[in-house]
Amino acid sequence: MRDVRSSGSSPCAACKLLRRRCAPGCIFAPYFPSEEPLMFASVHKVFGASNVNKMLQDLPEHKRGDAVSSMVYEANARLRDPVYGCVGVISALQHQIAQLQTQLALAQAELVRFRVFSSHSDSVRAELQLSDHSIAEYRKTENVSIAEEGLHQSMNALSNSPWTTS
Repeated sequence: MRDVRSSGSSPCAACKLLRRRCAPGCIFAPYFPSEEPLMFASVHKVFGASNVNKMLQDLPEHKRGDAVSSMVYEANARLRDPVYGCVGVISALQHQIAQLQTQLALAQAELVRFRVFSSHSDSVRAELQLSDHSIAEYRKTENVSIAEEGLHQSMNALSNSPWTTS
C-alpha cells in the first residue's frame, strides 16, 4: 500500500475506474494503486465506491489497510460465489475441519488399540479385536453425522448472514 500520492503520478485505480481526477488527498490512493485496477473494480462492484469511501472515512488510518484487505477478499468471494460468498468458504473450511478431527480421532483410537494389542496376551487380544467391518461401518456413520452437522451449521450461518433478507 502506498503512503502518499505525488501530483505527477497516474490516478489511483478507484479514480481511474470512476473517471475522475485523483486529488492529492484521495482516500482510495494509498489502498488501490493504479497498477491493480481489478482490486478496486471488484470492491466497487460488490460494495460501491460511496460505501467504501464511508467505511474508510469512519476508520482510523492504521486500520484502513486491513479493512481494504478484508473488503477485497469478501468482494472476490462474492463474485466467485454470488449466493454464499465468504460464508460458503467458511462453511467448507468448517466441514473440512470436522472431517479431519474425525480422522484424527479414529487414528488415535487405532493407535491405542495397537498399543493395547501389543502389550496383552493372545487371549486378551482376541477379546479386544475389532473387525475391519465394524471400523468401516463406524467411519461411514461418523462421516454421515459430520455431513449433517456441517449442513446444519451452514444453514444457521446463512440465516445469520447480512446478505439474506427476513
